[in-house]
Amino acid sequence: MSEPLRSIVVAFVAVGALASPLSAAFGQAASSATSSVRSADFILAVVNQELVTAAEVEQRLLRVRESAKRSGTALPPDAELRQQLLDLLIDERAQVTYARENGPRIDEGEVDRAVANVAAQNQVTVAQLRQRLAEDGIEYSRFRKNIREQMLVERVREREVQARIRISDAEIDAVIERQRAEAATRGEYNIAQILVSVPDNASDAVVAERKAIADAALARVKAGEPFEAVARAVSEDSNKEQGGAIGLRAADRLPDLFVERVRSFKIGQVADAPLRTGAGFHLLKLVDRRDGQAFSVTETHAHHILLRVTAQLDQASAMRRLAELKRQILDGSHSFEQLAKENSEDGSAAQGGDLGWAPFGTFVPEFHEAMNALPIGGLSDPVVSRFGVHLIQVNERRQAALDSKQERDQARNQLREKKYEAAYADWSRDLRARAYVELREPPQ
Repeated sequence: MSEPLRSIVVAFVAVGALASPLSAAFGQAASSATSSVRSADFILAVVNQELVTAAEVEQRLLRVRESAKRSGTALPPDAELRQQLLDLLIDERAQVTYARENGPRIDEGEVDRAVANVAAQNQVTVAQLRQRLAEDGIEYSRFRKNIREQMLVERVREREVQARIRISDAEIDAVIERQRAEAATRGEYNIAQILVSVPDNASDAVVAERKAIADAALARVKAGEPFEAVARAVSEDSNKEQGGAIGLRAADRLPDLFVERVRSFKIGQVADAPLRTGAGFHLLKLVDRRDGQAFSVTETHAHHILLRVTAQLDQASAMRRLAELKRQILDGSHSFEQLAKENSEDGSAAQGGDLGWAPFGTFVPEFHEAMNALPIGGLSDPVVSRFGVHLIQVNERRQAALDSKQERDQARNQLREKKYEAAYADWSRDLRARAYVELREPPQ
């Protein structure tokens, strides 16, 4: 299988969902490798005494097709796609058997939380979930076993892949030198905006009308009304609920026109006229500025709730579940810490999701990017990473100078992240090569 095609299929399998999250959970349990093969089904492969059946391939094929349809992505021909899915299932079986023999113990409480999340996403209690499993002929113990094994594989994979990544002192030195060069020309800005959008091909009358709205918003700010309040009332930007602030970002990640407009501003200064772009009229305020420094770092104190993506709780379902938890936090019916203790599926759950103070490079890039875009007190939308889906809340920030060891640790973390995918592919290939794999021909 080519790597590009493999990546497409892996992504669809991870994201794809059946019509009902619960039906996906039932399907996974019912097609467990240790269960008996139905008479209408047949075995395609034996992997370390585990079975891969035709029914499983067809289930995956359905999920991939549905995901491709939703995203408008073309797929390879069915025969080629079935072969790719068979290869993926063989890889999964090899990883499961390795993890059983070499993995850590999964605490019963962690499995309980994962099961509770599956039930909550399907709007049933755990007791009702057990009843529905029984009605479908699926043992609850096997259902829990499948969840436990998926968690086990994830932890073993992370441990084994990280151990394979090798980083030399020369590579670290090169990163540090590059950071020194970039810091000389790089600054960071937190800009807030009030956006009044202008439709494409708008008439002169519409443009004038939209500009009048922007001018009126500026007049309110000049009259003493807080910029943040006007942004919440007027702006059509996605950050309006944060008072228009987009968070501290490097200059090269901001529109050039924005940077040029606020470069000479003092902190808190508001532009004296709206800025026109292709999107509309922007009223800008400089919230914060930090000069580029190679050897300082913004540390963030955050909490998170993590839901791990499994066959029982696919990515789309996890995102919906976290969106509901966010709603409960915002309406004040539950605290973030309470929901983290009850729902989060990582080691920070007992501390209410508290991650402590974390400098840049501590977490995976997609988590950091979402966290850094939040204002203090801000609550993210669901954020996807390779560990699952997160809900993030920022509590505090501070600027800290790095000593020489921290500089090198930061560079090492960046290099480690860049090398992760290649190391994972190598690990997966090695497990497959060491596994006993017997392929069987379909019955005639």
